[in-house]
Amino acid sequence: MMPTAQMSSSGGPWRLYVALMGATEWPDFRWERPAPVPTIAERRAVLASLGYEPVPGSEWSWIEDTAAYGDDTSPVLLIAAVDVRELTGGAS
Repeated sequence: MMPTAQMSSSGGPWRLYVALMGATEWPDFRWERPAPVPTIAERRAVLASLGYEPVPGSEWSWIEDTAAYGDDTSPVLLIAAVDVRELTGGAS
């Protein structure tokens, strides 16, 4: 199964992480800003620093969720995701 990079925010800093099945820790990065949303170029650079790249032809998809499951009055959590693969040679 191919790993997925996800980026999320609930109105505060943005966090990008690579979700690795079976791993106890995931590679991650945090932008200490609520806005603007990190650009695709910024995300690509961070992924490279973590040793990953988007799978060719993949695109970021966005969903929204609620901070409290089933409570549509709770703060919105924005989540973006893209399929990734390891860079040849590992992290830079």
